[in-house]
Amino acid sequence: MSKNAKRYLILTYGCQMNVHESEKLAGILEEMGYTPTDDRNQADVVVFNTCAIRETAEQKIIGNIGEFKSLKRKNPNLVLAVCGCMSQQSGYPEMLKKRYSFIDIIFGTHNLAEFGNFLKRRLETKKKFIEISETEDICLRDAMPKKRTSGVNAWINITYGCNNFCSYCIVPYVRGKEVSRPKEAIIREVKEAVGNGYKQITLLGQNVNSYGNDDRAKFGTFAELLKAVDEVDGKFRIRFMTSHPKDLTDDVINVIASSKKICHYLHLPIQSGSNRILALMNRKYTRESYLDLICKARKAINDIEFSSDIIVGFPTETEEDFLETLDIVKQVGYQQLFTYVYSKRKGTVAEKLDGQIPSSIKKERIKRLIEVEHQIATQISEKYIGKVLEVLLEDVHPKKEGWLVGSTDFNKTISVKADKSLIGSFVMVKVTNAKLTTLSGEIVEE
Repeated sequence: MSKNAKRYLILTYGCQMNVHESEKLAGILEEMGYTPTDDRNQADVVVFNTCAIRETAEQKIIGNIGEFKSLKRKNPNLVLAVCGCMSQQSGYPEMLKKRYSFIDIIFGTHNLAEFGNFLKRRLETKKKFIEISETEDICLRDAMPKKRTSGVNAWINITYGCNNFCSYCIVPYVRGKEVSRPKEAIIREVKEAVGNGYKQITLLGQNVNSYGNDDRAKFGTFAELLKAVDEVDGKFRIRFMTSHPKDLTDDVINVIASSKKICHYLHLPIQSGSNRILALMNRKYTRESYLDLICKARKAINDIEFSSDIIVGFPTETEEDFLETLDIVKQVGYQQLFTYVYSKRKGTVAEKLDGQIPSSIKKERIKRLIEVEHQIATQISEKYIGKVLEVLLEDVHPKKEGWLVGSTDFNKTISVKADKSLIGSFVMVKVTNAKLTTLSGEIVEE
């Protein structure tokens, strides 16, 4: 690499949506002649793609931005940009500008496609600026180049924004109203990704099940979209996230059951097992309707596995409410849980609720929840010992030399001893060991 080569570093925080948007930012930078680096001391451009979903994430990001002050002092030509959900929040761009005067560009979630122009403007004028729009033309976002960085997986947006307004969540305020992409554009991108060798397609949306709700005649339903993606030629898997229980239909379940490529795995966030708390969260379903969905899915797809999100310590949560959450965790038997302690988010309805739960109680409850989760996860993993499963090998093992990691159809991580030339291959693996949410095994002949 030439000593004069321009280098970039993108630091990504938060969800899979942010990961994919960082791929788009990388695509812009590479079209401008930049190459990636993991060394902040070698970077000419550093982009912070931020998250605002939880206070802990926000504090981590702010701390990490502060670390670049000395680097900027040593290298005044370094361009620092901050984007994503945190920068879109009301009042935050001004706070960042005041607190971190060394930041060059601050732009919002609706300005993603303009990043290349922002960078050129900064380089030409040397002026620092803020650009925060309230809406965007999604055609511009769809036209953005991509530098896919997620191995064998290709992220593909099917919607942008969110209309749900869960009382604890900042996303609708920073992402805007829900907008669906045309089915033809999605299918075209799926075919392109499969043609380029990607073995797993993950459809992305804040609520994939509400795809097409903004114009049913124009876009159709999520079930119809899934069926169309399933009919694309090639050997690959289809995953999607995230599903909202209030919009999961029988049609979607039936398409999964009859499909050739859609994984038998459903991430279906429950958030709480208490109907009273669910109402305060504005989730628009009950524990009974949620369990009915689980029963329908298991009846149609007998080998399906589930994961979920749970928030502990939502305002006014009683011990009885928490026990209802533990009960539903035990009833469903989740393969994996993503557990969070509730934290206030400025600008949300829940921020103003009385009955905030003391930190000590939240910590004690989440500890109990994780103990139950581990017991269930271990039981689920152990039932696969001795079975032969199809595995997509995805990457080298981070700790065991000569081993690879992959995933099953039902999203179970599994490690096998294999040459890295097999990354991207589907192989049959006999499970020999199980621990919590992970399996290990050996490749066998089909």
